[in-house]
Amino acid sequence: MRRPAGPSRGDGARRGAIAPETKTSPRPAHPAKPAPAPADPSLVLMGEFGRAHGLTGEVRLKSYTGDPLGIAGYGPLTTADGRSIELVSVRPAPGSAPDLLVARVRGVTDRNGAETLARTLLYVPRDRLGRVEDADEVFAVDLVGLDAVDAAGAVLGTIVAVPNYGGGDLLEIRPAAGGATALLPFTRAFVPGLDIAAGRVVLAPPEDFFVPAGPKPADDPG
Repeated sequence: MRRPAGPSRGDGARRGAIAPETKTSPRPAHPAKPAPAPADPSLVLMGEFGRAHGLTGEVRLKSYTGDPLGIAGYGPLTTADGRSIELVSVRPAPGSAPDLLVARVRGVTDRNGAETLARTLLYVPRDRLGRVEDADEVFAVDLVGLDAVDAAGAVLGTIVAVPNYGGGDLLEIRPAAGGATALLPFTRAFVPGLDIAAGRVVLAPPEDFFVPAGPKPADDPG
């Protein structure tokens, strides 16, 4: 997996680190809607503004880069409608989520200005990110929207996000039959094949991958 500002290479057995809680039982996730793609396909999604933070113009920012703070190192970012956004500073937001930041934007000095940024998506031209030359590397954004298929080519679902909660990259997959999404570690064991050009990834998920966890059956009284 490669994320802007934070490449992570597979080592032959892994495409990324396996999160401890997902080694044996990938956990389900709430249904997710992928971020809308910009009109210009040469743009790569880097982050998204949230609510205003405080009274002096700061705003929450969800970073999609490998190093969350690295989002401030690309110079001016652009919005889907062509506006230029310059991050003056970023710092970790309160809480435990490493990808949530508090940002200060050039020209925004009060809460009203910060509130106008809410839900704004931030992009960077792909040519600023360099080339991906390793066959085991891919930009996370390029996986979103791809079909997830099994070894026989049957469509299992669609990749809607590539989250990372600190233990390694995960694929969030919406099942083709509908229902809640589920998370699968982005490792060679679970993802043996990548074909970005064909718009698909090959999965080897556990048999109960899309089966939501339910209550345990009562003990048999005998």
